[in-house]
Parts: sequence; structure tokens; C-alpha cells
Amino acid sequence: MFDTVVVATDGSESVKRAVDVALDLADRFDAEVHALSVVDASEVDASPQQLREELRTALETTADAALATVEERSDADLEIDTAVREGRPAAQICEYAREVDADLVATGTRGRHGENRLLLGSVAERVVRTSPVPVLTVRQLEPAGEGTDDEAVGAA
Repeated sequence: MFDTVVVATDGSESVKRAVDVALDLADRFDAEVHALSVVDASEVDASPQQLREELRTALETTADAALATVEERSDADLEIDTAVREGRPAAQICEYAREVDADLVATGTRGRHGENRLLLGSVAERVVRTSPVPVLTVRQLEPAGEGTDDEAVGAA
């Protein structure tokens, strides 16, 4: 059913569960795994000119660390191809999924909704809307005692 899974990661807490779920799914289907981290070009472009290269380097280092985390969380016999891209994250994730002929893209989401989502935007939401393949979104669970339900995984 799934031969190629793309895991989109920025290394944030909200992505850690998505990585675990995607790696488990890939293991169950003996699928090829591609981990992708995108350096957001808009962050670089919005910074002062004299800081852009330093910021780009810092963001690339963060992206490399995010990919290393995916590799660390994987089963020892699960090979993972990694890539860092620069651009608009949602567009790069969808483009990469096309390039590797992915069957599924997995990403994390903070589970924001309503006004917060509209104000902050969501890479996961853009990926769901524009991906050429199904997208598995895995919501970060809130700490115990915050009154959330256990529904954490949604597929689009």
C-alpha cells in the first residue's frame, strides 16, 4: 500500500509524534523513508542583509539536526534518505513528494484551530491542500491535565 513515505520535519516538538507514527507505518509496510526539512526562505529574506548568511547557516544547522533526530528515532534496519531544501515549506514538501514518487507525506501539527490558525497559518494545512498524495497529519498531544481529547491522528 505504501512504498515511499516522506516525513516532513522541522525538529519541533509537534513533529516528534509524526516522525514516530510515520516510521512505524513505513516499517509495517516495508516502505522507503525520505525525511525532509525545509529552510524557510521567507525567514532569511525578512532578515537584515548583513545577517542573512548567518541566519541561513543557522537554519540549515537546525534542519540537519531535525533530520538527525529522525534517523535516531528510526529502527536500526530502516534506511532513511534525508534532504534539506530552501524555499516555502509547503511548496517544497509537495515538490519533493512528487520527485520521489511518494505514496504518503507525514507531518506534525500543533492542532490549532479557529482564529489562531487563521492568524498564524499552518504549513501542515497548506500541505494537505496542495499535496499530490495523501497527507498524514499527527497532532502533538497536550500535556496531561489540559483537558484535551485523545484524538491525535487525522488523515487527509
